[in-house]
Amino acid sequence: MQDKVEERSLVNVLNRLKKDGCTLDFKVTEEGQLATMDGKKTFTPDQVRIIDFYRFEGESNPDDMSILYVVETTEGIKGTITNSYGPYADERIENVMKQIEDMGKNLDKKDK
Repeated sequence: MQDKVEERSLVNVLNRLKKDGCTLDFKVTEEGQLATMDGKKTFTPDQVRIIDFYRFEGESNPDDMSILYVVETTEGIKGTITNSYGPYADERIENVMKQIEDMGKNLDKKDK
């Protein structure tokens, strides 16, 4: 079991996730899609699901709060995307992640 202090670090969580196969970092495009950082692949919100997420708070400054999403595409590509909380949050990332989350909830309802 990993030390809890170690898990609180964004860098350490990213390193662990990369070892677990989450090798790509994603960004949100102007069109509201998730894209690999090199821009070679893009995915609409219905082609992505959120596997997990981690919240981080700055030790000395509450403005340093962020969230790390772990996502998987319909092609089986696993990766991460981060966003800030509060006034520094990227609204485009927030909107796309909300769409992905809502689609996941709708799929869960259909399965029941």
